[in-house]
Amino acid sequence: MTKKKTAHIVSHTHWDREWYLPYEKHHVRLVQLVDALLDKLDSSTAFRSFYLDGQTIILEDYLQVRPENKQRLEQHIRAGRILIGPWYILQDAFLTSGEANVRNMQIGHQDALKYGEPSKIGYFPDTFGLVGQTPQLMLQSGIRNAFFGRGVKPTGFNNTVSDGGYESSFSELIWEGPDGSRILGILFANWYSNGNEVPVDEAAAREFWDRKLADAEKYASTGELLFMNGCDHQPLQLDLPEAIATAQALYPGVEFVHSNFPDYLDALNAELEKGGESGTLELSSVTGELRSQRTDGWGTLVNTASARVYLKQMNQKGQALLEKAAEPLASIAGLAGKDYPHHLFTYAWKTLMQNHPHDSICGCSVDEVHREMVTRFDKSRHIAESIIEDSARFIAGAVDTSVFAGAAEAVPFVVMNTTGWSRTGTVSIELDAARLYLREGYGLEETSRRMQEFDLSGRVLLDDSGKALACTVEDLGLEFGYDLPDDKFRQPFMCRRVKLTFEAAEVPALGLRAYAWTTQQAAAAPAAPSLVSGGHVLENAAVRVEVAADGSFSLHHKQSGAVYRDLGIYENTGDIGNEYMYRQPDGELPLTTKGLDAAVAVLEDTPFRAAIEITHAWEIPASADARLNEEQRALVYYPERKAQRSTGTVILQLRTVISLEREGKGLHIESTINNTAKDHRVRMLFPTDLQTAVHHADSMFEIAKRDNEPAAEWQNPSNTQHQQSFVDVSTAEAGLTVANLGLNEYEVLRDGRNTIAVTLLRSVGELGDWGWFPTPEAQCLGEHTVQLMLIPHTGDGITSGAYAQAYQFQAPWTTFQTDIHSGTITSGYSPLSWKGTEAAFSSMKMNATTGDLLLRWYNMSGSQAQLDVQLGLPHEHLYRTGILEESTAPLPDSGDARHLLELGPCEIATFGIHLGA
Repeated sequence: MTKKKTAHIVSHTHWDREWYLPYEKHHVRLVQLVDALLDKLDSSTAFRSFYLDGQTIILEDYLQVRPENKQRLEQHIRAGRILIGPWYILQDAFLTSGEANVRNMQIGHQDALKYGEPSKIGYFPDTFGLVGQTPQLMLQSGIRNAFFGRGVKPTGFNNTVSDGGYESSFSELIWEGPDGSRILGILFANWYSNGNEVPVDEAAAREFWDRKLADAEKYASTGELLFMNGCDHQPLQLDLPEAIATAQALYPGVEFVHSNFPDYLDALNAELEKGGESGTLELSSVTGELRSQRTDGWGTLVNTASARVYLKQMNQKGQALLEKAAEPLASIAGLAGKDYPHHLFTYAWKTLMQNHPHDSICGCSVDEVHREMVTRFDKSRHIAESIIEDSARFIAGAVDTSVFAGAAEAVPFVVMNTTGWSRTGTVSIELDAARLYLREGYGLEETSRRMQEFDLSGRVLLDDSGKALACTVEDLGLEFGYDLPDDKFRQPFMCRRVKLTFEAAEVPALGLRAYAWTTQQAAAAPAAPSLVSGGHVLENAAVRVEVAADGSFSLHHKQSGAVYRDLGIYENTGDIGNEYMYRQPDGELPLTTKGLDAAVAVLEDTPFRAAIEITHAWEIPASADARLNEEQRALVYYPERKAQRSTGTVILQLRTVISLEREGKGLHIESTINNTAKDHRVRMLFPTDLQTAVHHADSMFEIAKRDNEPAAEWQNPSNTQHQQSFVDVSTAEAGLTVANLGLNEYEVLRDGRNTIAVTLLRSVGELGDWGWFPTPEAQCLGEHTVQLMLIPHTGDGITSGAYAQAYQFQAPWTTFQTDIHSGTITSGYSPLSWKGTEAAFSSMKMNATTGDLLLRWYNMSGSQAQLDVQLGLPHEHLYRTGILEESTAPLPDSGDARHLLELGPCEIATFGIHLGA
């Protein structure tokens, strides 16, 4: 007897916290929805359950307004009628860091456990593509599935779905990550609203279900058919039990069930184990990233990576401060005896992650949404900076600076390297050379006079061995400041402040070094030859950079012998698309600064760093022509638009500063654009002239390998793609890595030179998608400054260390002034050291429950690798865990502090250290 088909109807709402309406307007509707849901669950057992969109922040948002309903909410969650988690928010994974995604899962689980159990559903209903490491992250979270709507199929205007072009034979598939992790993928082939607004009326229900059953059966691998009853901000369908009863009466051969994801998965897995109706069912497999690579390229939403670049820059800074500075510093301070501020980290991460939903961080909402995001970024950053300051003060207070006790008028300070690799680089610190507290009784006039007359002459900078270092000193003059002691009222002071800039050499990974500025007599730092010659050449032992009259430059990498030419040219094109997708006007030729005269001048020439300033005044079209506004208002789908650029022009002022450090392996680029134009895009071009068909880009816990040529199905002239920290084009002999800070969009051009084009700015005037939503602030008028680094190497970005340098570029140095004192920490201290060429260090933090120190690396290569870890801290044992940081059995004890740890190909490896005496 043939088993009946089952129609699993899952009630849900996809809740974008902010999008085409500001947050609070969506918030009001959310409160109304959950009120209605609780009333329905209280009054009807026939309405079985509701899926709360996979994000626990909905609970916070609702209870912020309705705290009196917490018990009702918890009752239905514990009864399994409201399913919550596993995430805190539904993020965009391509634009948020690996650690941010881990914290998202951790906090989602922690919050869900306060109410019941988190649903083990890998929920990505509307994520704009999916990163390749998703299967591994799901398995490490105890989740064996992923439900998603994008990445393997074509979509169009208002998310209309194509009938063809799928990479999978069925809506169910096997998804395999680069490490070999395999999970069950459920594609919303007919979107996550395919069971929306089910009719109760018989005639309407017959027309509805004839179409919907056929649509689902077209793609389903078994008779277990999934129907999603809800959509974006969809109100609850209160009469769904009656609608299901109507359907059951009309289609006795189908079993209609008000279902949920766990029940659907149980039924589906049982059928898959049997091989489906034929007994020989074999699901398709997809591997790695799901970026809609096998589509026409018009609906990938990839250009959200360049919408409102300022948001991406603020996010990169916020993430780096939390995961690359605050957490490791708080961990080092914790090892020295300071309480680890778990509560502040949770608050800071939550505040930051409230900007990570796909319509928020993607920059594809109305202007009011993104204004509020700026405030959230600032709030999270302020918490991170407070944690950094408190931790650094504690650490500096524990560092033994008595080595400088004999140095006259010594002003000690500590430089901290919170990256996973030893670091040498240029560091700046503002020091109070002298202070007078107002409590000391001098009048304001006398206090100010004494500080202004303080003698700054005859001073040298010493390292911890007493060697004098070259440094530059900028007198910042009289400054007001204050202390906020833990045990007394605020303490204001006046000071004489200076800014020191110097090279900090070989500061250990996750460690520190002490320095002092003093009047002690010491042998002068040895003279070093200038890094500048002829006013337009920068050169050190690794590279030679020569600037041309048009501001472009060549870069000669001495070790490989490769010479990269025509670097740093700006490209400008029109953009008649929207916040989601870029669209160049038909027939337009890009404008570039090639051949445009530039002013070139030496900006800095010190023993440790030199810089050249390049300025352009560039005439470009002022905006799109009037036709664009007409097409936007008429909802003309952006690939079909015919608008052109205006004949009127404006001047774009460009300031580019390229700088080279004496011990640097790469060239730093800072570009400032005073944007006076609309409806356009600005990129910087880096021709590689390396002949290769593939390139690599940094993604979440992965160095993704991508083809330079798109698939045969691709029709969009643009082939822009996502990156996080860097993109790299390499051959066996040479390579060029372009690192960035918050510039998430690039393209490897099909120009015969494999040019890396990095988007610096994109200006558009509408949201896009399903209606006409003007976004004048998305034109990004005004001044914008971006930063990149060019890192040439010998061909393999991993073994050459280029990728490690690109990761270090993301993280700030931390410095802190202190005084002369003894301490338990010596200069040069690090709690651990490690070796492992293929490994990238990702995180050091402490676990809130156990107090254990948690360390995370990931294997950048597709081969087995080894970590050689030397622990320099008291501990009882080391154990391997997953991203949820659950304690497991100890690893075998080697009998000493050294541990050899195996990493599988592309593995995300987390280790816990149970601390002890």
